[in-house]
Amino acid sequence: MLGGQYSQAQTTNKMEEKNNPLLCDPVEGICGIPDSATNSKVTVQETEKPIRVVYFTDPICSSCWGIEPQLRKLKLEYGDSIEFEYRMGGLLPDWSYNSGGISKPSDVAHHWDEVSIYYDMPIDGDVWLEDPLHSSYPPSIAFKAAQIQNNEKAILFLRTLREMVFLEKKNITKMEHLIAAAKKAGLDAEKLQADFEGKAKIEFEEDLNQTKKFGVRGFPTIFFFDKSGNNETVYGTKPYAAYESAILKLYSAAPKNEYGKTWESLFEKFDSLTAKEFSELSGKHRKEGEKLLNVLSDQDILVKRTTKNGSLWKRKVY
Repeated sequence: MLGGQYSQAQTTNKMEEKNNPLLCDPVEGICGIPDSATNSKVTVQETEKPIRVVYFTDPICSSCWGIEPQLRKLKLEYGDSIEFEYRMGGLLPDWSYNSGGISKPSDVAHHWDEVSIYYDMPIDGDVWLEDPLHSSYPPSIAFKAAQIQNNEKAILFLRTLREMVFLEKKNITKMEHLIAAAKKAGLDAEKLQADFEGKAKIEFEEDLNQTKKFGVRGFPTIFFFDKSGNNETVYGTKPYAAYESAILKLYSAAPKNEYGKTWESLFEKFDSLTAKEFSELSGKHRKEGEKLLNVLSDQDILVKRTTKNGSLWKRKVY
């Protein structure tokens, strides 16, 4: 098993002794936050679709990067039945932590490399050695600014931020990188910067309040609600079947969409894919899928970005 160096006992001990949210638990699939949840009665936005999905996440949450293959598949197969609501939970307010072996940014580097292997998703922890982030709040506020413009483009924006920090080792607290990501996602960069300084901060504070009200203690946490208020919760990065099951428990008649599983079809839908994502979405064996991606990049059809812990393939732009 990938990441088998983690025994359950080791993981439990780590979780008991740490408070730093960046020391994520790969076995449980969760990155924790300070225990400030209240478990209040919550309400969710109305939606025309049968199921509302409230996803609590953070731009630098490595476990949330690990969930990308499952979420992409869920949207392809059940997109007609589910409406996603993204909430930023505030994983790293600052560096006022000193526990669990992580007291400064450089301590995160090796941990991210280990998590990358466990989730089979490329993460280069050296960003914490070369250009460390002081907080996850700036990219979270930037995401709220993107949402003000367009929700779908905001999700593309978040994906770009994650590729920047996990693969390109870019400090996504810096406005230059936030602006570059906004332009790539087709957003108005000037408006994003203006909202970043104003309305988006208020929206982010509301997300932090919702995180407490929902009783969220780690990321990813995903709540599924039907129109009657019944709900299912999936806590942490889990296999695809866990998310599918949550939908079907609430809406057993949810139609399962068929989608094109060829590489051409998948790269029409997504600008970039990791080998794990391609395997999950295409149904191909992991090694077979990566071999095909490598052939396509060798033929100059796809562009391959290689890191020390895996690769990402993108459509070639002509």
